[in-house]
Order: sequence, then C-alpha cells, then structure tokens
Amino acid sequence: MAANVMEIYGSKVFNEHVMKERLPSATYKSLKNTLHKGAPLDIEVANVVASVMKRWAMELGATHYTHWFQPLTGITSEKHDGFVSPVGDGTAIMEFSGKELVRGEPDASSFPSGGLRATCEARGYTAWDPTSYAFVKDDVLCIPTAFVSYTGEALDKKTPLLRSMNALSGQAVRILKLFGKDVDYVSTTVGPEQEYFLVKKEDYEARQDLILTGRTLFGAPSAKGQELEEHYFGVIRPEVSAFMKELDEELWKLGVPAKTKHNEVAPCQHELAPIFDTTNVAIDHNLLTMEMMKKIAPKYGLVCLQHEKPFEGVNGSGKHNNWSMSTTHENLLDPGDTPMENLQFLIFLAAVIKAVDEYADLLRTSVATPGNDHRLGANEAPPAIISIFVGEELEAVIDAIASDSPYAGPVKMKMDLGVDVLPKFSKDTTDRNRTSPFAFTGNKFEFRMPGSAENLSDCNTILNTAVAKELKGYADELEGAEDFTSAAIALIKRTIRDHRRVIFNGNGYTAEWEAEAAKRGLPNKKNTPAALPALVEPKNIQLMEEFGVLTKVEMESRYEVEMEHYSKIINIEALTMLEMARKQLLPAINAYMSEVANTAASKLAVSEHISVRSETKTLEKLSSDADAMSDAIDTLQDAVNAAKALPTESEKAVAFHDNVLPVMDALRAAADDAETICGEDYWPLPSYSKMLYYV
Repeated sequence: MAANVMEIYGSKVFNEHVMKERLPSATYKSLKNTLHKGAPLDIEVANVVASVMKRWAMELGATHYTHWFQPLTGITSEKHDGFVSPVGDGTAIMEFSGKELVRGEPDASSFPSGGLRATCEARGYTAWDPTSYAFVKDDVLCIPTAFVSYTGEALDKKTPLLRSMNALSGQAVRILKLFGKDVDYVSTTVGPEQEYFLVKKEDYEARQDLILTGRTLFGAPSAKGQELEEHYFGVIRPEVSAFMKELDEELWKLGVPAKTKHNEVAPCQHELAPIFDTTNVAIDHNLLTMEMMKKIAPKYGLVCLQHEKPFEGVNGSGKHNNWSMSTTHENLLDPGDTPMENLQFLIFLAAVIKAVDEYADLLRTSVATPGNDHRLGANEAPPAIISIFVGEELEAVIDAIASDSPYAGPVKMKMDLGVDVLPKFSKDTTDRNRTSPFAFTGNKFEFRMPGSAENLSDCNTILNTAVAKELKGYADELEGAEDFTSAAIALIKRTIRDHRRVIFNGNGYTAEWEAEAAKRGLPNKKNTPAALPALVEPKNIQLMEEFGVLTKVEMESRYEVEMEHYSKIINIEALTMLEMARKQLLPAINAYMSEVANTAASKLAVSEHISVRSETKTLEKLSSDADAMSDAIDTLQDAVNAAKALPTESEKAVAFHDNVLPVMDALRAAADDAETICGEDYWPLPSYSKMLYYV
C-alpha cells in the first residue's frame, strides 16, 4: 500500500515535479521565480505553461478547463469551458492559451457582492493563482484563481487572503533582517482540522430539514447521547472506514496531505486533519476535502453533514485553524534552542498577542455565522470571548517579563530579561486547555473558533493583517534603535504589560471567566448580528486599507453580504420549520390522537368500567403540545414576515435573531415533546437514536 500511495500522491496535480519534468528549463525557471518570489508572469511564459498543462491534463482524461474560485458564498465555483475548438473543415482542434490560463471572465451577477457589482457590469474576472497548483477533477482541469469585479474590487475570499499573506511577509522580513537574516519571503502556514458527521442516506432523505438547512430543526434527545464518550477515538464502523479509505486515496491524488482520521466525540462524528501547508494552498485543499467528502459518502450509503450543529444536544463540528509563520529554514513561532532565537521568538509572539488583543472584535467576525452561533459559548466549543492560552511555562515567562522579576518556571534558569538567559520551552507543556479559542501549541497557534462549514480565508486574512500591523510598528521602532537588543526587550515588556489582559489559561466555559473578561474589557459578541458591525468600525477599515488588503468599500460590502446571509439562512430555517410542522408533524400528532381516542372509545364501548386513564393522559398531553405548536406556528409566521419587511439588512438580521429564533425554539420544544409521546409508527421523521446509532 505504501508504494501505491507514493505512486498516486499528486498524480492529478500540475505540481513543481511535473513542471520541472515537462516544461522547458527557461520556462520552469521563470515560473519558479513567480511561485517563490512573486515575480510577474510573462505572457509568453504563460503560453508555454498553458500548452504543456493542457497536454498533461488531456493525458489524464480532461476535456474541459475551469477557473476554480471562491466567491463570497464561501464555497467554490466553477464554469467549464471545453478545450475543443471547431475549425472550418468540420474538424476540431484542442486549444488552451496563456491568456485563458491567466484570466477568465465569468458572469458575476448572481454572486453576492454587497453592492459592488452594478447590473450593467455583470462581468467579473478570475486571475490565476500560480502558487496553488492546478489539478484535474472529474475530467476538468481546475485552475485556482482569484475573483474580482469588472471594476477591480475583490468579490471572493482568496484575493484578500493573498494580499494579507504578502502584507505579513513584507513586515516579517523587516524584523528578520534586524536579526541579520537575509530572507526573501515569510509564509503563513495552516493545518485545518475538518470535523463532520456521516448519516445514513435514507435517514437524510427522510428529513426535509437536513436537506434544506443542513441541520435537524426538530428532534427529541436520544436516550443515549455522547455521555459515555466511547465514540471518541473508538473503532471506526466498516462502512465509514471504507469511505475514509477512498477519501484518503482521492485526496492524495489531488495532492492533499490527508494525515489523521478518527472518530470525534459525538456519535457519527469524525475528523480528518492534513499536514500543514502554505495558507492559500491549505485552504484550497480544505475546500477540496469538503467537496470530496460530500461526493464520496453516497457511494457507501452515507451523507456527509458539514453543518456546525446538525444535532441538538450533542457536540457540533468545528474546524481548528493551526496557524504559524515560517521561512524556508525555520518556524518563527518555534521557541528555538539558542538565546538569539528565543528573543526572535518573543518578538513574534508579542506581535501575535498584541494583534489578537487589539483586533479581537474583527477576528470574531471571521467566525460569525448562523451555524457557528450554535457552538460558540455553548460549552462544547470555545466561548465567544477571544483569549489566548499560552501554557503554564510560557505564562511564567510572560509574567516575569511584565513584572521585571526573575523567571521561576519549570526550567531551572534565572532570567534577567537580557538575551543570553532566556529559557527554552518544552513543546509538550502548551496545549492543555480545550476551552481556549486561541491556544499556543508548541510552535503554532490553534484558532479553535471557526465552524466546520466555513471557508478559513476570512480568519486567516484578518489574523495575517493584524499581525502585519504589529510587526510594522515593531520594525519602525527597532530599525532606528541605537541598541537593538535593549530596544527589542523594552518593546516586548511594553507589549506584554499593555496586552496581558488577553492571556487566560483557565476554564473559558465558566460564568466567572465571562465576568472577569468583562472587567478586562474583552469583547463578548455572542451572536452573528452583534459581531458583524466590527467589519465597518473605522479602526478595522483603517487596518485593512493600510496594507491594501480590503478597501472601505470592500469592507462595507462584506458587512452587507454577511448580514444578508444571516437573514436568509434563518429565514430558510423558519420557513422549513413551518412547512414541516404544518404538513408533517401536526397531521402525525392528530392521526395518533385519533388512534388513541378510538382505542379509548372501543374500551368504553365494551364496558364503562374499563379504565381509559392512560389514553386520556396521552390525549391531554398531545393536545397541549399540538396547541402550543399551532400557536408557535402563527407567531413564527408573523415574526418572519415582520423581519423581512424591515428596510436594511442589519435590521433584518437583528430581527431574525431577536424575534424569530426564540419562536423557532418554542415551536421545536413543543414538537420535540410530542415526539416523545407519539407512536413511533406515526412520527414521520427518523429519530435521533436511529440516525446517530445506525449499525
């Protein structure tokens, strides 16, 4: 099998190995300069690359090509164009030029844009991202691209991400030069941990809520949930194992370094984690992974659920974002083994701490979605309050720096806050707090707030830009310092003292921490409509404009898009609930009540002395639930109508959260209670027990 893995890995990817093997040496050298140093790509080079790429793709069965991009929907999009080009004599040739490789012109009119796209300017442009390799999928050559409007504004997730990566690289290089290091580029790297559920296809198809919304809007708790915790890292079901095997193989063909797979905490929940990669590539790979999961699962009679909370009462799904900064030679968040490297590490660590503290509100927006609202702060995922976990050992170092006191941590070493005696840190003493949203894990930070369905471009764009901001301030200060070492130490001390509030190693789930966070002045935005206004805060717009990542107009457009998206999602969920309650659940309850009533009448017809107490209790309870459902249906319809009638997207979003969601909860509560009483043969929806504990 190992040999086979080596044979298939990257077999459908136009990677550097293929480029080096197939491209003329001069072309490869020029393209490599673009890949690694960001040099402009000459059109003649692009023509040669396109010709070779076409032949390679056709050898793999490709008949079409597409510019594979990430609109503001968060998912991927593709328009397929054939290589075939008819000629006058009734035959055809296969064409694909450098121009077609480098730029496409898809219709942008149907994608969300927040007002960036005028109706008369429906066209958009896609631009090749040569740092993310092309690949063949479903007989189509897929070319990863950015997506911009006719007038040049970013309409996608990738464009600002690439800009943020360049911004951070430029400032990190300045810092490294102060340490005497000649570095061309600093990459940010990401390793996304994808969680997901697998359910039986027939159960999925029997539930309108899963089909339309991705989550169960109704469902009484199973007698057994996850309390025994035997599913976590447990034996994998045979059909799930077969699915995972094929998934691994297909991902390896696409160059996705799928590494770890296991059962997660909740029943039917699983996780796949890859080896880290350059951020834009890692995110492309994650989106491919999500697509392949959904595509492969039906082959095994399963459906892959990637919603953050498909089942109430059991753990939802997240997507931990393992983030770091690296050169070709070192990880900048590795504490290192030498004094000077430790000082370098503390500079970059301090920049991250300051960035997360100053832009916590903006970072919170990057994970704000209707689905993720069900997780954050629900004692199964990090709280909505952003804090940093650094571990006992590193916290002791930070405390010593802040207080000008000797280091007295686990490492028996005195620290006078110079360079030569900074302690070395043990990598295995860091990640011990699963309640922390932003945890140092030895040589990286694990951002645990993103939801399973999210495109990780948003959070990485903000994180990269915020850290770039702090590194720029550091570089501006240190480049003019007479004594670099003293100035660096003073800067680190000042940063720690000013931003110590964001560091918290305790239990983030407690009410005490919520109160303490409020005292520290840390933001606590518990839902999406409350979090999103940070996108249009002047300081956050200024941040993005300073580094050319997003303009004010682009930030405002994203605010509009996300607010509108929230309203649309809750509206779809509410309407789905109404339809299911009216057409499925109430008729089922009434049918069962009729059966019970007929049974009672039959018993009394035999003898008036026969007890019908159980039937009466059942009827009274079900009748009460049915009345509560009927009242909630009317109230919910009115609340939805009122929310949709409001003039602005922000007002609609707030109304859907404040007025619609509580009524949806009331409707569900009544229906779920009825499910526990109604006869199993009458209830139209597969139960939680059936869905979660299939054999």
